Amino acid sequence: MIRAESIGGAENIANMEMSKIANWASENKINFNEEKSKVMLLTRRKRKEQKTVALFLNNKIIPQVQTLKYLGIIMDNKLTLRDHIK
Repeated sequence: MIRAESIGGAENIANMEMSKIANWASENKINFNEEKSKVMLLTRRKRKEQKTVALFLNNKIIPQVQTLKYLGIIMDNKLTLRDHIK
């Protein structure tokens, strides 16, 4: 989870942290399943601004999704849980 003043700032911070994690993982011989890696943007702002982020893991872009299943709970980007209830 990243917090920043703008989406672009959050994207920069997240990419720096992802590169640290990837370097640590390669040093410790851990491989990520890049097909299962996903990113979801949660924001409280109602302004019309860029709603997409470009995050990279091992120089491959991580796809952005609108819903995400985590520990059996389906969350959407507004945290309404409508898909989980369905």
